[in-house]
Amino acid sequence: MMLLPTIGQFLMVLMAFCTQGVTCSNGNYTDKVSLLEFKNSISNPRQALISWNDSTHLCSWEGVQCSVKHPLRVTSLRLINQGLVDPISPSLGNLTFLKVLILSANLFVGEIPPSLGHLHRLQILKLNNNTIQGTITSLSNCSNLKGLFLEVNQLAGQIPEDLLFGLQKLALAVDNLTGNIPSSLANITTLNAFTCIRNNIQGNIPNEFTKLSALQILYVSVNKLSGPFPQPVLNLSNLLEFRAASNDFSGEVPPNIGNSLPNLQLIQLGLNFFHGHIPSSLTNASKLTEIDISRNSFSGVLPGSIGKFSQLSWLNLEVNKLRAKNKQDLEFLKNLANCTGLRMFSAVDNRLEGNLQMSLGNLSSELQHLHLSVNQLSGDFPSSIANLGNLLIVELAWNQFTGEVPAWLGAMKNLQKVSLENNFFTGIVPSSLSNLSQLVKLYLQSNQLKGHIPQSLSNLQMLEVLSISDNSLQGSIPQSLSNLQILEVLTISDNSLHGSIPKELFNIPTLMQISFSFNNLDGALHPDIGNAKQLTFLHLSRNNLSGEIPRTLGNCESLIDMELGHNSVVTRLPRVAETYAASSSQRRLRPTT
Repeated sequence: MMLLPTIGQFLMVLMAFCTQGVTCSNGNYTDKVSLLEFKNSISNPRQALISWNDSTHLCSWEGVQCSVKHPLRVTSLRLINQGLVDPISPSLGNLTFLKVLILSANLFVGEIPPSLGHLHRLQILKLNNNTIQGTITSLSNCSNLKGLFLEVNQLAGQIPEDLLFGLQKLALAVDNLTGNIPSSLANITTLNAFTCIRNNIQGNIPNEFTKLSALQILYVSVNKLSGPFPQPVLNLSNLLEFRAASNDFSGEVPPNIGNSLPNLQLIQLGLNFFHGHIPSSLTNASKLTEIDISRNSFSGVLPGSIGKFSQLSWLNLEVNKLRAKNKQDLEFLKNLANCTGLRMFSAVDNRLEGNLQMSLGNLSSELQHLHLSVNQLSGDFPSSIANLGNLLIVELAWNQFTGEVPAWLGAMKNLQKVSLENNFFTGIVPSSLSNLSQLVKLYLQSNQLKGHIPQSLSNLQMLEVLSISDNSLQGSIPQSLSNLQILEVLTISDNSLHGSIPKELFNIPTLMQISFSFNNLDGALHPDIGNAKQLTFLHLSRNNLSGEIPRTLGNCESLIDMELGHNSVVTRLPRVAETYAASSSQRRLRPTT
């Protein structure tokens, strides 16, 4: 392995280079030597630094910019997503005129070189999206630093106490930082954005944060913060976005939150332990575009004044204890009509009751996601949903809906997911659903549907999941379902289906789960089952299958769960199952009985 040339050797080469009519300076020598040392210390598999050579002036090198005021001095180094590997060379600390250092989205490892703390002209330091480890090195001498971006690495230790007063943006998300948020951050009164999402930070937001009057972005989600709602946040009247989801905050949200944060555009408090009513003052933060208070214990009736959020596009209320027992309580749904840009609304797993027939029709035509599962909603399928032509997802599962699945649902051609399981729907599976050319997931299980499985469902070429178990379907399994060439899950158990299992199904290259149990299927299992090498889950129990289990079943090398009980098949375990069972201790074979 060649040893790195000494700085003296480099200088001799550069002095010779400078005799060729090129203006050089001692500072220029140092910059070039430092950059070449950086290049030689790392792996460069994509040859991104091929221009870094003596035949090209350093100010024309890839990612390098030089100043005009101080000719030929390197002021910026930007190497983003170039596949660069190995530790960052400390030689970059010799680029004394450097203002911008961006090495984002590479494969750098090791620690942040302490020498970077000597770059007193540095304004922007971006080392995000690498695999850098160790603690955050002291940057107290970088007196002009405005932006520090170290997110998505493997940095450990605590947030430094000596960060600079002029800092405006501090991004520390997705690392392994511990300890508390230091109160000294509040001395950086110029700070307008602080993010530390996905770390292991404890405590609460320091009271001293009341001094951060310039703060607009505060992201502290997915940590171990605890205690009551952080009161200092209420003094941040310029705050635009507040993310505090997935922590251990508890208690009630302050009733004056909307009055205190009138400029708020985004609030995320999901996955905490908040309780009590949703503060009615929140509607005074009329610029809100996103509200996520999911997975808490909020209770009471949603305020009818929610329609004041004219710019709202995202409203997530799921998994709380919100109540609606009568028409008046459901009035908030009508008022959401004023939210003309609403794209996502979820009230999954609350305590909503009643009939939605007249409540949904005036929702925004921009609505794409409608999630109302796991409530006690009743009545026929809400006909007003037909007005929501841009819907991608409709989820009404685990309610008490009755009547038929409407044929007009097949006219909503943007639908990608329909989830109607665990209701009391009757009638047939509408063949019009086959017009949903973008449909990826169809869940109709655990209803009271009758009739046959429509042959035309084979037109759903984007379908990945077809689940219609636990109904009263009759007839045979359509062979045409084998045309669903990206189908992954096919569950039609607990029906009254008869006939043989179409062998063509085993040629679907993506099919991983088959559940046909509790039917009246007969005949032998076809040897083509061996083509389903990707199959992980095969449930055929409690049918009238007969014959011998094909030896080709041993080709299903991904199979981990198989049930064949209560049939008349011959198992021949030693020959058929030994291949199936040998390579994984997790596999389960339930033989015939």
